[in-house]
Amino acid sequence: MFLVLASAAVLGTVLVSSCKKDGQAPADRALSATQIIPSNPTLSGVLGTGHNIKDTIRLTSSVAWHLSGLVYVDSSDVLIIDAGTTIRGDVSSSATVPGGGLVVTRGAQILATGSSTSPIVFTSAATTPASGDWSGLVILGNASTNHAGRVQVEGIPTNPPANATYGGSVGTNDADNSGILQYVRIEYAGYELSTDNEINGLTLAGVGSGTTIDFVEVFKSKDDSFEFFGGTVNASHLLSVDGLDDMFDTDNGYRGTITYALGLADTTRADKSTSNGFESDNNSTGTSATPLTNPTYNNITIVGLQNAARASVVNGAPSGTGKYGRSAHLRRNARFTITNSLFLGYNYGLSQDLQLGSTSGTLTNNFVHAFTRPYTTEINGASFTPITPAAGNDSSKAVNPNANIALVSPFSRSAIGNFVPSAVASAANKLRGAFPTGNTTWANTWTRLQ
Repeated sequence: MFLVLASAAVLGTVLVSSCKKDGQAPADRALSATQIIPSNPTLSGVLGTGHNIKDTIRLTSSVAWHLSGLVYVDSSDVLIIDAGTTIRGDVSSSATVPGGGLVVTRGAQILATGSSTSPIVFTSAATTPASGDWSGLVILGNASTNHAGRVQVEGIPTNPPANATYGGSVGTNDADNSGILQYVRIEYAGYELSTDNEINGLTLAGVGSGTTIDFVEVFKSKDDSFEFFGGTVNASHLLSVDGLDDMFDTDNGYRGTITYALGLADTTRADKSTSNGFESDNNSTGTSATPLTNPTYNNITIVGLQNAARASVVNGAPSGTGKYGRSAHLRRNARFTITNSLFLGYNYGLSQDLQLGSTSGTLTNNFVHAFTRPYTTEINGASFTPITPAAGNDSSKAVNPNANIALVSPFSRSAIGNFVPSAVASAANKLRGAFPTGNTTWANTWTRLQ
């Protein structure tokens, strides 16, 4: 039986054109003429009025919205979130009950269009917020993955009240459109249902290239900041700040492009599964299932730890077994293209793990600092063998990770301008990283660093 969310107040007849100032509807989904604003600020269950009814649900900035448990946008519905809106995930009540979270199911759309002066903020409802207070934001699409069929996304309990599967057949739905996220900040998310079965800050599963992911920050997630399970969505202007696990995780046939992204390691804690800048797998067993995971990364800056002693911690908080890994752990038969990027502050830089499959890719015009091996192959955390990248890729093993990259002050969180190339940086480095030529315009105003 379809679950109905708290009673809703219908706004009467609203012309579709009246929505344009809050984010134009994607071309393949007209908004319904009637919009629903939920009458109860605490959202739960499944949004909307019934299965196969195309509802347009609107969350306005004048209401203090809460997510009580996992809240689902049903496959027939469109969720509009106004610029300047804050949505708080209620804290998990037990180890087996997820905190508040939002799941946009296959066929549904989210239109969350903030601005640099009025971002949309998903955060914890706790008075003193902490990493992992609530679940996070999950978007499920119909784009292809290398699973044999549709699967339920990780971190969701069994028998959810709405369909929590993702993916489609190869090529059929790769332009699928799950909506828009622009100028959105996600804080203190990350729920662990069981070991290695978590909800990330932002989970994009089978999301297609018709979707817009632009100007999105994940702050202090308890798992990965961003995880892409298959799909073809492109994402740009991303910030990962103080995630517990990996900053950017791609697997199960993801083939999109990530452009202009800054990742900052949490220097006070690391994950038991090893915290990395990038982590990329074709799948969990390294088979050659197609489509192969093959992301493209352009103009990325990954900042790890300030010294080798800190990068070498193996018993760190919060688990007592937390440890830092690599700027990029590329493994399990994945492919990759990395261009114009800067990496610093890990013992190992760009590492191709050959334990399962023949991981390989293309490196163009990058600078990698690592305390031990900037460019390397490995066998599952052992047998690290240095390799020489193609000409035009630079490296350093300096005690000071920033000595040869010359960002302004990459281990200070006082300003976004600390992560741009300084005046003494090389001409090549001034064109690399998240802020080439020192232009921080895209990250000003709406982001937070601490």
